[in-house]
Amino acid sequence: MNNVTEIVHKVRQAPWRVQRQWLGLFLLALVCAAMVAGLYLNITSKAALAGREIQLLENEIAENERINADLATQLAEQTSTEVMTERALALGFRPVRPEDVTYVVVPGYQPPAPVDLSSSADRPAPSILLPEYTQSLFDWFTDRLVVSTRVAGSQP
Repeated sequence: MNNVTEIVHKVRQAPWRVQRQWLGLFLLALVCAAMVAGLYLNITSKAALAGREIQLLENEIAENERINADLATQLAEQTSTEVMTERALALGFRPVRPEDVTYVVVPGYQPPAPVDLSSSADRPAPSILLPEYTQSLFDWFTDRLVVSTRVAGSQP
């Protein structure tokens, strides 16, 4: 018992020890809260940077699509009939006249047959169904019934 009272007496004589323990616990809690806040800020900043990078890439894609459409428009303007005719005349070309055309006959050449795009209403469509598939289910059942009665009637 003497030891217990001695320990209690020492603790009561040094209240700064209790204060130091409470201060240590407070600082530990403060460090843990700072670590959690730092981790949260780190993750949040990375997510914000990724979102901003996505926005920049989407803007770049939209800009490239606009540039592509502009170039397609310029190409259409440059290859229009009027512009091509003006450019050909500026380069010294002129429209062909019938007397300037020379036809070359190639012996043995057969031109390709013309494509027939007319409807085939005047020609009957060839039958693609086999005769085995033209029988109805009722006809097939009737035939099976007749065959089974003949077999049953022929047995003694």
